[in-house]
Amino acid sequence: MAPWPDGPRRQLRRGGFATADAARSERDQFGATGGRGPADATMTMAQWLRLWLETLALRGSTLYSYRSNVETYLIPLLGGVLVRELTADRIQAMVADLIRNGSVSGQPLRPGTLRHVHATLRAALNAAVRRGLLPTNPAWHIHVPCGKRPHAVVWTAPRIAQWQATAQRPPVAVWTVDQTRAFLEHIHDHTLYPLFHLIALFGLRRGEAAGLRWCDIDLEQGLLTISHQIRQYGWRIEVGKPKSEASNRVIGLDSVTIALLRQYRENVAADVDPGSQDFMFTTRSGGMLTPQHLTHLLRALNEESGLPPIRLHDLRHGAGSLSLAAGNDLKTVQAMLGHSSIVLTADTYVSVLPDLACRAAEATIHHVLGAAKATAARLRGIANIAAAAA
Repeated sequence: MAPWPDGPRRQLRRGGFATADAARSERDQFGATGGRGPADATMTMAQWLRLWLETLALRGSTLYSYRSNVETYLIPLLGGVLVRELTADRIQAMVADLIRNGSVSGQPLRPGTLRHVHATLRAALNAAVRRGLLPTNPAWHIHVPCGKRPHAVVWTAPRIAQWQATAQRPPVAVWTVDQTRAFLEHIHDHTLYPLFHLIALFGLRRGEAAGLRWCDIDLEQGLLTISHQIRQYGWRIEVGKPKSEASNRVIGLDSVTIALLRQYRENVAADVDPGSQDFMFTTRSGGMLTPQHLTHLLRALNEESGLPPIRLHDLRHGAGSLSLAAGNDLKTVQAMLGHSSIVLTADTYVSVLPDLACRAAEATIHHVLGAAKATAARLRGIANIAAAAA
């Protein structure tokens, strides 16, 4: 119970605190000032944003994102402003500054990053409104440019020639079937070949691949269960649940992949217990693989192969495309990738590979011209019958 300056004691309700101590600290501070006292009147945005972060009870990735946005963008641009003096015009000016000057490096911010910064500020100011520091949230009606999600394109010969001439590459690009095959052949003797095989053909996220345990694979039934992933926040590593509920999935394996994983188990971990919770893939010293390590490794192997550049996540994009090109339907691809919506699968991850597009074009032209020929023949037949009758 906290005393209010204008009345009797009332029940103070606040949610989302990381610990009981944080909740008690907030209660004591709020009760000491009545929510509208001198301490609140002189609170700067830097002070409020850091206090807000300390009271959050969120999963690691969201909290890490919030903290990064606060320290990298919001405090440098708004930290000295008093909370009670923050206006929509000041926030819009901050957005304009980020669009013009971008990050600390001076590079323009991607629209997605700008939206995340705005969302972080909006959440912090919602809490400030609940606290009584602001009457309304001035971030609600701010205009933030909405960039479109880049669609994956395929490394065709003309695109490769342009990249070689200009050193510019598409934001999201995937390999063709032949290019994927060439890469897998190039790294076939690498210790972590089976890991990249699983990403390239089954679309595992890098954290999911790094987090695979021996108990997650049933080589007798040919099933791979995705139930964990390794997440990295700066230098902090943690093992947790997959990205979403739909990401918890069971993937059916082909006979070649089953044989590959059997051989890997015999060569690398001959004494492993199939039911062990030990990780399938580790560093050379037996340590935990991190997502960032896999990103750097893929970049190095990509350069060695001489193939056009892709990101590690682009292997996941390519897996959806390859599965579609092999004749699998969108629902099957959605389940394999662990998407909650088939729209996301179609719109973001599945690129139409050239051979698939050409087959579709051939089928269309044969259908159209075949129908036209049949119609022409039927009309000629009718004309002949009419001429004979005359």
